[in-house]
Amino acid sequence: MSRTPQRRTPRRVVDGVLFLDKPTGLSSNNALQKARWLLKAAKGGHTGTLDPLASGLLPLTFGEATKFSQTLLDADKTYEATILLGVATTTADAEGEVLETHPVAASDADIEATLCRLRGEIEQVPPMYSALKHHGKALYEYARAGIDIPREPRRVTIHSFELLGREGDSLKVRVACSKGTYVRTLASDLGAMLGCGAHLTALRRTRIGPFELNGSITLADFEALAEDAREGLLAPVDALLVHLPVLPLDAEQARVLTHGQAVRACTGEVGLHRVYHEGRFLGVGNIDASGTLSPHRLVATGLNEMS
Repeated sequence: MSRTPQRRTPRRVVDGVLFLDKPTGLSSNNALQKARWLLKAAKGGHTGTLDPLASGLLPLTFGEATKFSQTLLDADKTYEATILLGVATTTADAEGEVLETHPVAASDADIEATLCRLRGEIEQVPPMYSALKHHGKALYEYARAGIDIPREPRRVTIHSFELLGREGDSLKVRVACSKGTYVRTLASDLGAMLGCGAHLTALRRTRIGPFELNGSITLADFEALAEDAREGLLAPVDALLVHLPVLPLDAEQARVLTHGQAVRACTGEVGLHRVYHEGRFLGVGNIDASGTLSPHRLVATGLNEMS
């Protein structure tokens, strides 16, 4: 008996940014695909992964906003985490197998002194259980096969690493750090320096660049909205570019720029700018030392309206 082919949900053009509070148990891509399905969006992306164990702020981009996802990949981030002292695991988090256990003799003063040593610019060895590539293959694939790949330490900046509370051997901490920082490696290093081992048991991202968790929505609440209300919750395409200065263009400048050509900029310092014509976002342009504005990344909506 032949099966009737299932009809695929039709996709449509949706442009904007959704500040999602990702739940634990879902990968970043799973969360993206769920939100994309709810919006029936043709194109979507995210701005940096959160492990399934982690929850918190995950900005999702749709349509033309996907062109600016890289902005937040490079941004500083803040996390609240729970670290269990006395138990080291293969992955430095709760998903790994226990490697060893030790009694915990560290006082609060010992912990504070060790946190202080882990602040500032430090070197961190990326974990084997990570998505970093070696010869085109993710490190976690080697790890699952029992193969250890030598990793070079990387310099990261820990802006703050503070103890929020302690219950027995479980620590609640807040970490503000640069891109490329692995909080579970911080947990493992903290345990090693205290001589008892440690691993991460919970992780929640509360801030990325200028954006905070309190401006986000959970996946459950987003799904509970009426279908026609979901798109209205999206921030505009230029929402991730608030750190860039605004450069207004006149009609002729806008026409030339959106056709891929450089124009003379009347104002603006050297560097990237958000460019607009009569309040309409056209994309990002770059002013060089000669005062010439060149297109850096333009949005199709602006191109269509200026053609």
